[in-house]
Amino acid sequence: MIDWDDAFDNSGYVAGSDKLAAAWAAQAEAYRAKGGELDLPYGDGARNQFDLFRPEGEAKGLIVFVHGGYWQMLDKSYWSHFAAGPLAQGWALAIPSYTLAPQARLSQMVAEIAAATTKAAGKVDGPVRLIGHSAGGHLVSRMACADGPVPDRMDRVISVSGIHDLRPLLWTKMNNTLHLDASEAEAQSPALLPKRTGLDVTAWVGALERPELVRQTRVLSENWQVPNVFEPDQDHFSVVEAIGRPSSPLLTELLKD
Repeated sequence: MIDWDDAFDNSGYVAGSDKLAAAWAAQAEAYRAKGGELDLPYGDGARNQFDLFRPEGEAKGLIVFVHGGYWQMLDKSYWSHFAAGPLAQGWALAIPSYTLAPQARLSQMVAEIAAATTKAAGKVDGPVRLIGHSAGGHLVSRMACADGPVPDRMDRVISVSGIHDLRPLLWTKMNNTLHLDASEAEAQSPALLPKRTGLDVTAWVGALERPELVRQTRVLSENWQVPNVFEPDQDHFSVVEAIGRPSSPLLTELLKD
């Protein structure tokens, strides 16, 4: 029998992961001190806000980064320093918060990320590209589905360590907070839905991640017939930090012509 709690236990298999949130928060706070358009509203909820960071001069386009935390932890304030990578390449970066479980179901979170993307896209010209990590990988993949109500200017999505088939979560303790049922798990699983046509999607994961996260990446890649990348020597947390590095393979993939 599969222990699904263990299968999704990313933190338990990465030494020092308990200190990462505090380190990210400190780096993000220091980066925000340099400037940025903060707490911009995109809806009526308390967490319906995003931060926007712009490069010098006119932006080439907009990246929207959607954070992880298994739909129940963290917010936009942990990731501001990731803007250093996109801004160095001439792109703007928007980072939204969204309502978490148990206050919101996943279907509401999906709608909120669509609203945040649309609102942010109204502030920056050019192409719109989405990248999300873990639960955020699920949410950006959901934007890439055929029914995703997002701007036509969205032309590329990368899911980093994303959860694309939600059905195994029904047998985890975290579902005591998520309150998923079988119907919603199927309806909100990108791997079980058709992909939006004409959209470039890549499924990306660290090669050192838990086998279930690797499987989740492969499932989306196979069902949607899109490329996958298993990045060597990267775990669940180190893999996403590459967004903040201007010449990283991950950011290069996201920004390629």
